[in-house]
Amino acid sequence: MSEERKSPNMFGWMLGAWIVSIFILLQVTQNELIIGVAMLLVFYVVLPVPFVRYHFKKRGVKLSQVFFFRGTLRWLLPILGLTVLVTSFSVSIYWLQLRGLLSIAPTAVELALMPQPFPDTLWYLVATGFILAVIAPIAEEFVFRGLILNWLVAGFGFWKGIGLSSLIFGIFHINFFGAFLFAVVASLLYLKTGNLLVPILLHSANNFVAVYQSFVNPSFPQWLMISSINDLYTKSVPNLIVLAGSLTLLLFIIAWLARGLENKVEETRVF
Repeated sequence: MSEERKSPNMFGWMLGAWIVSIFILLQVTQNELIIGVAMLLVFYVVLPVPFVRYHFKKRGVKLSQVFFFRGTLRWLLPILGLTVLVTSFSVSIYWLQLRGLLSIAPTAVELALMPQPFPDTLWYLVATGFILAVIAPIAEEFVFRGLILNWLVAGFGFWKGIGLSSLIFGIFHINFFGAFLFAVVASLLYLKTGNLLVPILLHSANNFVAVYQSFVNPSFPQWLMISSINDLYTKSVPNLIVLAGSLTLLLFIIAWLARGLENKVEETRVF
């Protein structure tokens, strides 16, 4: 009992020390770029690591039970295909959301389409890109699929657990519908394989594309991306085609991944 009490207290002190140290550093440097990178590290490392570690230890779950390389290689090609589908759906559904908002909130649409300048400082772009494309997927998958999904599936059942965890994931992202459908796919990949590395690879590939679009080529793919009000009209046809095609394929894949999975999850769940 004393050890169980000691663990959360220890992690609490560690967390507090990290946060205090970082904010002291920020006050000393007064560098906006360092502040930005530090806040990302707090959000994706300092906060989730003690939280995940405590709950894994509390339930007696070892890292090797939910994160391993065995059998991952055969998922690499499917992950590449899913990345294309998820990215295509996210881009086209974002177009649909902006098109719907245009008639009721044109100012909000103009703000959303306004180019966001990024610093041309190389170390900042590399550090931010690495955090978003590598560290963030690991942290989010351990929290949302490793913990939250398991809790909700255990408490509410297979589909309700997936739906609720995906809803929570979507709320934390700007493109809610794209993030929600991504979370459903990532949840099924984890439940099917029992391996968090598989959805982490999908998440990392998806975020890598997003980082490329943000830092390197904001108009990629040019025939689909929206950068002005005029694009909302001139690119309607390709976006509608991509939206219908990607959604159809993703729903088919979701049905395939879920086939016979509910009973398997009950037998193999480690939480």
